[in-house]
Amino acid sequence: MNNVLDIVWLIPLLPLLGFIINGAFRNMLSKTISGFIGSATVLASFALSVFVILQVKNGNTYVAHYFDFINIENIRVAFEFKIDPLSSLFLLIITGVGFLIHVYSTSYMHEEPANDFAKYFCYLNLFIFSMLLLVMGGNYIIMFIGWEGVGLCSYLLIGYWFKNNDYTNAAKKAFVMNRIGDLGFLLAVFWLISKTGTVNFDEVFSPATLNKLTTTDITGITLLFFVGATGKSAQIPLYTWLPDAMAGPTPVSALIHAATMVTAGIYMIARSSILYSMAPATQAVVATIGLATAVFAATIALRQNDIKKVLAYSTVSQLGYMFLGLGMGAYTGAVFHVMTHAFFKALLFLGAGSVIHAMSGEQDMRNMGGLKKYMSITHITFLLGCLAIAGIPPFSGFFSKDEILAETFAHNPIYWGIGALTAGMTAFYMFRLYSMTFLGRFRGSEQQQHHLHESPAAITVPLIVLAILAVVGGLVGIPEVFTHGGHRLGEFLAPVFEQTNKYVSSHSTSHELTHQTELVLMGTSVLLAIIGIYFAWSKYSRYERREETNTGLSRVLDNKWYVDEIYDAVIVRATRSISVFFNNIIEKRGIDGVVNGVGKTVNYGARQLRWLQSGQVGAYVLLMVIGMLVLFIIQLFL
Repeated sequence: MNNVLDIVWLIPLLPLLGFIINGAFRNMLSKTISGFIGSATVLASFALSVFVILQVKNGNTYVAHYFDFINIENIRVAFEFKIDPLSSLFLLIITGVGFLIHVYSTSYMHEEPANDFAKYFCYLNLFIFSMLLLVMGGNYIIMFIGWEGVGLCSYLLIGYWFKNNDYTNAAKKAFVMNRIGDLGFLLAVFWLISKTGTVNFDEVFSPATLNKLTTTDITGITLLFFVGATGKSAQIPLYTWLPDAMAGPTPVSALIHAATMVTAGIYMIARSSILYSMAPATQAVVATIGLATAVFAATIALRQNDIKKVLAYSTVSQLGYMFLGLGMGAYTGAVFHVMTHAFFKALLFLGAGSVIHAMSGEQDMRNMGGLKKYMSITHITFLLGCLAIAGIPPFSGFFSKDEILAETFAHNPIYWGIGALTAGMTAFYMFRLYSMTFLGRFRGSEQQQHHLHESPAAITVPLIVLAILAVVGGLVGIPEVFTHGGHRLGEFLAPVFEQTNKYVSSHSTSHELTHQTELVLMGTSVLLAIIGIYFAWSKYSRYERREETNTGLSRVLDNKWYVDEIYDAVIVRATRSISVFFNNIIEKRGIDGVVNGVGKTVNYGARQLRWLQSGQVGAYVLLMVIGMLVLFIIQLFL
């Protein structure tokens, strides 16, 4: 068995080689070669990932140990990879969706100079490598290396067009926000080491190690890990970086901010599920923050006119759903939604990129319309993505969203009600986007209309593949109410959450729903989604741009609840004021004043003392006599 899975080290190594080759030879490679290298290395990793998941499905799990990364008296951290159902599923998502986005990028970025084109693929490959390291790591330290790597790549890719100051500011914002979350992650790791002496997953989650931790320890550690997750996965209050991250190229938005990087927090909590199940207070916080984020982001998406900003806030909202599921203990449901979301959200972002490509860079939906007759493939695939995210059966989003909402109802019907209304809002703003973009008459300029055309095959083929996955991807998680068999994805992931499920079943009452109740819940959420679609279609299918006077709540939503302005006033400006005070008063007048004062004092004293060296013998004799008299007086009277 081990010999079969010994090749797992090749999965992250191949994208790393693509990064090195494209980076080192970017000034010599043509666009064709650099694009091929970047795409082929990820495709090879995908092929290996398929092989690995087939082995895991047959019961072959594996911890691949390579060397000791840290080995001191009290702690040993190994560089090792953990291959099990959870990590193998994420390998498939990362490399599969990643490959499609690489192919898409070969066409989307074709106008870039050859060296910049190679640099772009260099960054993409480094991101894939970092993300693979994150999910394959056998302990929290290796996970953190990948965690930091994807943060770095996010900064590089968001600010790819670095000559634009707004883009570089967006990149810096993402970097700083993620660093805030990363501090929480690090503190949790240090706390874990101080109490258990290990960060290895198998050792941390063993009963012997868990018994070393008090309730306070577990609650503190899980809360700090969650702080890290709020930064990486864009939850309140650290979510504001993700909408601004739309400054990067559209394929970057699809790869990093829809399919992979932002799901790192969900993966980390799912991997640590036993710890979170032992910390009900933390679970309540996770569920509450997740639900609040889902609702908050959905309300903002209702009024956005930038096609990528709508999708960005939609991503934040869907991530909130995933955290709601995690907080309710629906770990399989949350991972299921990660998978389906990767399909339909990557599809929607790439579809938006196809539209932007055809519109010569235009992103304002008010200047679009009527693209249905010009871009048939983009239109059909985008529509399928909208149906999937709206939760219309039998599309993939319906099954994963329903699983989270069902578990939420079993624990807290009020949270379910809010979540179901949010699902209705999701359907509304997504079909508002669809209607304003593809229906009605074209509202752009004549020059834009003349340029309208369907995108090339390198763009449309990934759209078609992702559309198929968005349609059929949910079939791996059909609930038992519709089948005589079990939940196939749940059965596949069962070994990962076996210990967690045993703990939950022994420490809590059952929350099983009857099939009738589950069908009523499904019907209600689907009905709300259909109502949202109907209102969006009826209001925006014949949209005409006109001057709108935004007042009251609509103005607040247009300005995204003024969160960025509040952060700027309360945190950014206050921090700058404190920095100016420390710079001008503490640094310059205090620290510099003392240091410079010592130098000035020595300098002044030396200037005065030098007058004693006059070169006159009489003066020296006089000073000797005075010195002797002083010594005589001291000896005689003291």
